[in-house]
Amino acid sequence: MSENTKWVYGFGGGSAEGDASMKNLLGGKGANLAEMASLGLPVPPGFTITTDVCSEFYANDRKYPEGLKAQVSEALSKVGKTVGMDFGDKSKPLLVSVRSGARASMPGMMDTVLNLGLTDETVDGLAKLSGDARFAYDSYRRFIQMYSDVVLELDHHAFEELLETYKEGRDYFLDTEMTADDWVKVIAGYKKIVEEQLGRPFPQDPEEQLWGAIDAVFGSWRNDRANTYRRLHHIPESWGTAVNVQAMVFGNMGETSATGVAFTRDPSTGDNHYYGEFLINAQGEDVVAGIRTPQTLTKRAREAQGEDEPSMEEAMPDAYGELVKVFEKLENHYRDMQDIEFTIQDKKLWMLQTRNGKRTAKAALKIAVDMCKEGLIKENEAVCRVDPHSLDQLLHPSLDPDAPRDQVLTGLPASPGAASGEVVFNSDEAERLAQEGKAVILVRVETSPEDIHGMHAAKGIVTARGGMTSHAAVVARGMGRPCVCGAGDLKIDKSETFFTVAGRKVQKGDTVTIDGAEGRVYAGAVPTVQPELSGDFAELMTWADKARRMRVRANAETPHDAQVARDFGAEGIGLCRTEHMFFEADRIIAVREMILAESKKGREEALAKILPMQRSDFEKLFRVMTGLPVTIRLLDPPLHEFLPHSDEEIEEVAKSSSMDAQLLKDRAHKLKEFNPMLGHRGCRLGVSYPEIYEMQVRAIMEAACAIKKETGEDVTPEIMVPLVAKREELALLKVRIDEIALSVLKENNLKLDYLIGTMIELPRAALTADFIAEEAEFFSFGTNDLTQTTFGLSRDDSASFLPDYMRQGVFERDPFVTLDREGVGALVKIAVEKGRKTRPDIKLGICGEHGGDPDSIRFVEDAGLDYVSCSPYRTPIARLAAAQSKLQQS
Repeated sequence: MSENTKWVYGFGGGSAEGDASMKNLLGGKGANLAEMASLGLPVPPGFTITTDVCSEFYANDRKYPEGLKAQVSEALSKVGKTVGMDFGDKSKPLLVSVRSGARASMPGMMDTVLNLGLTDETVDGLAKLSGDARFAYDSYRRFIQMYSDVVLELDHHAFEELLETYKEGRDYFLDTEMTADDWVKVIAGYKKIVEEQLGRPFPQDPEEQLWGAIDAVFGSWRNDRANTYRRLHHIPESWGTAVNVQAMVFGNMGETSATGVAFTRDPSTGDNHYYGEFLINAQGEDVVAGIRTPQTLTKRAREAQGEDEPSMEEAMPDAYGELVKVFEKLENHYRDMQDIEFTIQDKKLWMLQTRNGKRTAKAALKIAVDMCKEGLIKENEAVCRVDPHSLDQLLHPSLDPDAPRDQVLTGLPASPGAASGEVVFNSDEAERLAQEGKAVILVRVETSPEDIHGMHAAKGIVTARGGMTSHAAVVARGMGRPCVCGAGDLKIDKSETFFTVAGRKVQKGDTVTIDGAEGRVYAGAVPTVQPELSGDFAELMTWADKARRMRVRANAETPHDAQVARDFGAEGIGLCRTEHMFFEADRIIAVREMILAESKKGREEALAKILPMQRSDFEKLFRVMTGLPVTIRLLDPPLHEFLPHSDEEIEEVAKSSSMDAQLLKDRAHKLKEFNPMLGHRGCRLGVSYPEIYEMQVRAIMEAACAIKKETGEDVTPEIMVPLVAKREELALLKVRIDEIALSVLKENNLKLDYLIGTMIELPRAALTADFIAEEAEFFSFGTNDLTQTTFGLSRDDSASFLPDYMRQGVFERDPFVTLDREGVGALVKIAVEKGRKTRPDIKLGICGEHGGDPDSIRFVEDAGLDYVSCSPYRTPIARLAAAQSKLQQS
C-alpha cells in the first residue's frame, strides 16, 4: 500500500465518508456510525481508522503505515471544528472515546478508552466550560482508571479498592454521592498508584494518550479473550479490527443526562416491544458492567418486572420520544432488530452505536417470521436470518412445570433455557471440571470478558450484579447458555467455597438448576421436559424445506431415535450402525460365541441365535420409517471390541457355548490387533467370515418383507458395505448379498427394491471411486474415518493436542467437527466426479458427524451430494443449513 492510501474515514455533522457497505474496511461499528450519520441521526462526530491499518500493524512489528499520523491529526482537527473545541486545549478541551470495531460483533472482547484528553490542566477547563466541577473530576477519575487498566496495564483492583475504602470511610454507597472535592482526593490517590506501579507519572500529553489508546485497541485484537471468542465463533484473525475515535458526549452531567442500551425488539423472546435499560447521571460502562442496577426503558417493562424506579419513558419522556423515532428509522433501514447504545447529554439524545442485535434462537425465529409477515423481509431472507447452530437452544429439554422445586434465589431472566450442574465460582475451575465431563454452573458477582472460557464451559451462568444488557447476559444469549443476572440477594463468600441467600448456604460442588427464562435458581436437579417445536419454528422450517435441494436423513439404530428423527423432519435413515445392536445385553453372549468359534459351523450356530434379534431390530426401524429409505451398514468394527475381558465374562461365554475357558482365552488373544483401526474390520470381516454378512442381509430382507406385508407400503433397504478399498472387495460381497436378498424375496413371493452400496472412508476408495461405482449403487461418505485416514489422526486421542494446533493457527477448526475442505473435501469431490462418471444416477450422501455441522453442510451442497445424515436432534439444524446453503448459492 502506498503513502497516499486512505487510512482514516470521517463521519458526523450529517455526512460521512463511508457507509454500511464498507463493513470489511471500517468494521461493523465504524460502518454503522457512518450510515447513521448519513441518515441524519444525531451521531457525535469522529473518524474510523481502518482494518487495513490493523493488518499493517501486525505485519510490521506493531508499526503504523506512513501517512497515518498525519491523517489522524487532520481528522481530529475536523472533529474539533465541528463541535467547537480543540484537542488538548486548556479552555475548550475536546475529549474523545477510542473504541474497537471488528466486522463481526465481539461484545466486550476488545478494549475501549473513554474521556481521553483529560489532564490536570484540561480538567479545569472542562469544569469551567460545563459549569459542573463534580462532573469534570468524575470524568477524569474514570479516565485515569480506564487508561491505567487498558493502556498502562496496571492492576485495576488497586483503583477499585481505593475508591471503595474512600466511600466506606464517608458512609457513601453510590458513586453519585461523591462530590467534586471527593473526586479530587480520589484522583490524587489514583495518580499515586500509577506512579508507584509504573515508575513515572500518569501521562499529561493528550497526543501521547491518544496513540497509547490506539495502540491498546489494535493490540487487544490478539488478547486472550478476543482469541478465545474468535475461536468459539469462527471469526478469522486476518479480519482485524478498526479503531473508532469519536467526540465524547456525557451521560454523567447530572440529572438531565443519562446513558443506555436498547433493542428494538426483545432479544430473549423476539416480542415486538422495545427492550433496554438506562442509568441517569452515568457513562456507558456503568450499564454494561453491572456496577449500578439500571432502570427499565419502558413503563411496560418496569411494571412487568415490579420495579419502583421510573422508566426512561416516564423520567425523560421527550428524550424517549426521540429515541422511539430512531428505533423505527433504524429497524426499517436495516430491516433487522437493532442493538443500540445511546447517551443523553443535558436532555439531548446522541446515538453511539447500532448493530444487528444478538438474540436467542427463540427470538431469532420469532423476529424472522414476524418481519416476514410485516413485509420487511421475504421468506427466503427469513430462512437465512436464523443461525442453524442456535437451534440447539430449542432442541433440548426445559424444566418440567409439574416437577417439585426448591427455589434458592431469583434474579433477572437474562437468557432462557434450563440447566443443572455443580456450583463453581471461577472460570478456570469451570473449564477444568467441564473437561473432566462434569456439568457446572458458573456463579459470579459479575462476569467480565476474562470469563469467556468459563462461560463457554459452563452449562449455565448466575451473577449477583448486572442487568439484562450486562456482559453476562449478552454473552450468554449469544452462546445459548441459560443465565440469571442481577440476583441481588446472592452473597459469594470471599473464600469462593460457598454462597448465601438470606441465610441459606450453598456450597461449591452442590447441584443447582437454573431457569433462565424465569430468572430463578433451584436446589438440586429439576426434571425436564421435551420442547414443543411448533408455531414460529414449524413455519420457518416449512419455508426452509421449500428452499433446500438436499434431503436430510438421520443416523439412528433404535426405534426411539428413529421416531425422534422423523418427528424432527428426517427423510429416512442415512446410517444404521448394526454393531450398536450387537452390544445389547440379550445378545452379547451369542455374539461372543460367534466370534470365538473356531469353525464356520460354530459361527453359524451362534449367528442363528442372533438372526431373529437382528430381524426384530430392523422391523422396528422399518416400521417407524415406512415409506422412507433406510441405509444399514453391515458389521464394521473389529471383532475384538465385542470380546470378554474379565474372567467372569469368559466363564459366562464358556458356559453358554460349552467351550473350554482356557481355549476361549487363547482365541481372544489371537484376535487382538496392534492397530485395529486399520486392521481386520469392515468388509474384511465379510470376506473372512461371509456368514456374518449373510445373516445380517437375511435379517434385513426378512424384516423388509414383514413390514411390506404388514403395512402394504414399500420399504427401501440400502445395504452398505463398510471400509471398501478395492472394487474387488465389493464385487465379491455383492454376489453373496444379492443371492441372499433374492432368495428371501422368492421365499416371501414379493418384489422389493433394494440397493447395495459402500461407505467411502478411505483415501484409496475416493481416488478409485470410478471403479468402485461399477459395483456400488450408492456412496455414503463416512467422513469421520475419512478424516482419520486422511490426516493419520485418531478421533479418540487427538483431542489432547488439537487445541494447541488451533491456538497456533495450524487448524482453524477441529477437522472432526467441521470438514477439512482442502484435504478431505478434495477427496470427496474426486469421488463424486469419478463415481458419477461411471454411474450417473449413483446416490450420494454423507453420514459422518459433519452431516450435522452447518459449515460442513455448505461444502456438501457445493459438492452436489444428494443428502446429509446426522444425529436425530440435529435434523432441524441440517434442514435449515441445507436451505441456507442452497439460497447462498443462488
